[in-house]
Amino acid sequence: MGRCLYCFKSIDVRLTWRRLFFLEKDPVLCEECSSKLNVISGPICPMCGRQNEKAEYCTDCAAWEKHPDYHGVIKKNRSVFQYNEFMKEVLARFKFRGDAILAQMFSEPFVKAFHHHFDKSMILVPIPLGEERLLERGFNQAKLLAQLLQLPIIEPLRKTDAAKQSKKSRIDRMKTKNMFTVTDPKQVHGQHIVIIDDIYTTGATVRQAAKQLMNAGAKSVESFTLVRS
Repeated sequence: MGRCLYCFKSIDVRLTWRRLFFLEKDPVLCEECSSKLNVISGPICPMCGRQNEKAEYCTDCAAWEKHPDYHGVIKKNRSVFQYNEFMKEVLARFKFRGDAILAQMFSEPFVKAFHHHFDKSMILVPIPLGEERLLERGFNQAKLLAQLLQLPIIEPLRKTDAAKQSKKSRIDRMKTKNMFTVTDPKQVHGQHIVIIDDIYTTGATVRQAAKQLMNAGAKSVESFTLVRS
């Protein structure tokens, strides 16, 4: 008998041979909470991974690819879950209320989706927090997600803008001055990199980070996020 990581209700776990020999993990969410997580499926934008009936570039990606500073800086983004009301509350608890253990909610689908879309030889770069935000939260949610993948992680990026992206409008995000710098180009040079973050909204954050990584000599940059807004 376990408890749901999110709502704390009891989970009645049946003992099976697969669980007995550790071939199958015990669930960490109850059926009700699990049913509220909407996994992205079906046709998607080939660039950002947003569900898209026509499987063609969405409006945002079409605009980014016409931008002289950001054309081609990132090969693709892929995400695991859709952004719904339940996920909005989950992310609020995860990020803004300091409930870091909730990263374990996403472990199995997050790892499975990563290996479906990316090569395990790639290097992970979690999006950093500003110093003030890191002190406020006590952890970097992007790094916690990256650690779930158990692959090499480097942290060559520093965030220079302390303003919260969540407080900016869609247009403001796309016009924001690049908020990242690379502190150690040697870590980046010649690497195939996957940026890790919690949520992809307009694509401004991952593109700004990718731009700086490419300028520092990265061979290629892609991104993987938990949620596609």
